[in-house]
Amino acid sequence: MIAPSDIKSFALPRLLLLLSATTGLVDAASVLGLGKVFTANMTGNVVFLGFAAVGTPGFKVLPAVMALFAFMVGAWCAGHLARAHAALPLRRWLLWAAVIEAALLWIAAAISTKIDVAAQTPEIAVLSVIALTGFAMGLRNATVRSLKVPDLTTTVLTLTITGIAADQTGGRSPNLKRRVGAILSIFAGAAVGALLLLQVGLAVPLLLAGGIVLGATLLFARDPGFALPHAM
Repeated sequence: MIAPSDIKSFALPRLLLLLSATTGLVDAASVLGLGKVFTANMTGNVVFLGFAAVGTPGFKVLPAVMALFAFMVGAWCAGHLARAHAALPLRRWLLWAAVIEAALLWIAAAISTKIDVAAQTPEIAVLSVIALTGFAMGLRNATVRSLKVPDLTTTVLTLTITGIAADQTGGRSPNLKRRVGAILSIFAGAAVGALLLLQVGLAVPLLLAGGIVLGATLLFARDPGFALPHAM
């Protein structure tokens, strides 16, 4: 089982910081390329769904519902994957999760080449990319949640930002660098994703996100700490 002392001694936090950057890439692709819908950040997605529910121009119910449903299915599958690897090395579990996530993002990228971003057509392609990326990010979020690494959820920053401010009242927080790193990672991913989408196309941020997920996991999984067994 991974103890708090083990987390500090191997590469898991660095891996999660890189995965945080892919959240920015995926959300840039979804919000800017798929019609104002989040597929990595479900808090924002629920807000968008509320806008759509009262007929706010520019927001639609179906994409938001599709993203939420796909995200939940991905998280459900991640729970099963984690339990199946409960007594096995962490390396094996995370590599399986990375392969699945990367494959889903790359399939979404291939489909996205058929999408007219300005017109948001064909609708079936748009919804397919939403479903695939939502599933991938639900899988990721539930996997990272099982790891229980403080301040590195890879997808949500509200509590991270709260912690930066609130914990300064008792002196400098030991997790300050990690928290700031998480914010900067998602910021950088979003900026790069937006630039790539606007200059090259919708598929490129998704291709890059998949490549980072798989490449970073393969790289860091060589660390001896990843030979530790995972326990729920």
